[in-house]
Amino acid sequence: MASVYRSERARAEVRRWCENRIEGAGLARARSEVVTSAGVTGVVTVGPEPRGGGPTVVLLPGTNMNAALCLPVVEALARARRVVVLDLPGQPGLSADLRPRAKRSSWYGKWLAEALAQAVPGPVVVVGHSLGGAVSLACDAPQIVGRVLLSSAGLVRLRVPAPLLAATLPWLLRPTVARSTALVRRMAAPGQGHVADHLGEWMDLVGRCCRTSLAPTPLPSGLLELRRSVPALVVAGQFDPFLPPRHLGPAARRRLGAEFRVVEGAGHLLLDESPAAVLVAVREFCAARVAD
Repeated sequence: MASVYRSERARAEVRRWCENRIEGAGLARARSEVVTSAGVTGVVTVGPEPRGGGPTVVLLPGTNMNAALCLPVVEALARARRVVVLDLPGQPGLSADLRPRAKRSSWYGKWLAEALAQAVPGPVVVVGHSLGGAVSLACDAPQIVGRVLLSSAGLVRLRVPAPLLAATLPWLLRPTVARSTALVRRMAAPGQGHVADHLGEWMDLVGRCCRTSLAPTPLPSGLLELRRSVPALVVAGQFDPFLPPRHLGPAARRRLGAEFRVVEGAGHLLLDESPAAVLVAVREFCAARVAD
């Protein structure tokens, strides 16, 4: 097992940043924790109790992300239904810091089943972004009645084009706010300056305090075949550099039997770049599950 943090001081700095952001949004009382075999899991719960058998939305952030980074879209979703955000263990945030060096998919799948059983009564639609999408696919919990996979890993190998690699290496070697902002801009669609400004400070903190994890490899075809029994919607940004729609779309249909949708004018950071499109996709998907 390896820690995501470079030191205990780094761990404390990241946790303080996340706690301050959640408290600043007035959601301090929404925070809780559950204990799993992967350690403590940070939970943020917002919105009304589920009614009429409707599912709770469970949001799984991607690599280097967490509940504190998702608050605007979470609050918007929570106006209509219960939303639970789980910080992934082994990623910077309010969950346990350790992650395995091998067999991460099965480890994360077991963790998610345990966290859902404790944190969320009843059926759930899991909304997973990037790594969070791969984690949701790794889990066979019977509570999961649907998946919305945003720029999801696990279906195809992530690509790293030369301009993105050129922005990543300086950030890894000596992170600064400027270098972090440049990296975020490469992840987003052209012209998304407000997204870079929002995340530059956070990615600088991650670069200084954390050991970032590598992109997850595609999940086995046999596992994805089993997931076909649960409805899924895969969403990609038009300009996603890691997972271009021309690659992700065919894989989503062929390997998962999923519906596929492209968000125009967006890159990889759909929760920040196109929150309105995410809201529409999740609301429509959940409404269909209730109707079914």
